[in-house]
Amino acid sequence: MRHKAERKWTVMLVPHGSGASRAVEVSQTVVKALAGFGSALALLFLVLGGAALSRGINITHSRALEHENRLLADEIQRLRERMVGLRDTLNTIGQREQELRLLAGLSPTDVAVQQAGIGGPAGTWSERDSLSASGRLGAQALAARTDVDALSRRANILVRSLTEAYDSLSSHQARFAATPSIMPTKGWLSSAFAAERVHPILHLARPHEGIDVSAPMGAEIEAPAAGIVTDVKWEEGYGNMLTVDHGYGLVTRYAHCSKILVARGTRVKRGQKVALVGSTGLSTGPHLHYEVWVNGKPVNPMKYVLPDAIVD
Repeated sequence: MRHKAERKWTVMLVPHGSGASRAVEVSQTVVKALAGFGSALALLFLVLGGAALSRGINITHSRALEHENRLLADEIQRLRERMVGLRDTLNTIGQREQELRLLAGLSPTDVAVQQAGIGGPAGTWSERDSLSASGRLGAQALAARTDVDALSRRANILVRSLTEAYDSLSSHQARFAATPSIMPTKGWLSSAFAAERVHPILHLARPHEGIDVSAPMGAEIEAPAAGIVTDVKWEEGYGNMLTVDHGYGLVTRYAHCSKILVARGTRVKRGQKVALVGSTGLSTGPHLHYEVWVNGKPVNPMKYVLPDAIVD
């Protein structure tokens, strides 16, 4: 059996200049070998080029991540430093909170309650394990989260305590405003509070349930505390009499007035003019008969006249 002759190609090599041309005969097998080698070489270059490009991209991405991580780490560190200042501020507020509680008549916050704002985060949260396993940056983020949780609990404790102190102080303020702390008129004490006194006109021994303050006719009478006028009337022996209910069981009465300047139901403030001194009823001269009643019983009004009067 005769084999078919292998195809061959002649390649002419023509040099530049004056050199002689040469003819090179190349078989089909050699051409195929050269083509295969060239394809393999091109594929190799493509693979190596792709690997180099991928490595370059990975290096660029890694550097970008490292830069971002450094920025995040620096920011977390700055946040933690600012939280140190915030913690100091909360501690200062905590000291004021203790002072306010004492002024409000409340006991200081228990030490165990104060410590509730210190320590690790309460309860569980899903990111904790992930952050713990995330290296240095994760540890810093976990520490920052712990600081934030502690400060948040401490702030909530302070808010609740300060709200309680505010409510108590508001109640005290209302009580102070209702306390008859000033003398209703300017004058001199002519008759003191007494369990028994001989009446200057009737000449009978009887309780004197208030004090008498001698003052010029028409002198102004001021409310010694905030309250509501509950009675304006003429009463036997007392003449024109005014009654003010201050709340908290405190009631004041003003007798022998020449004129009453407020009507029943009027809300008055401490220092407000409510009447004028007179001599109505059983009286030997112009003066104010002033009474203070506590829970339905008369008490010495002088106990409620303070040297440094409470002002609204």
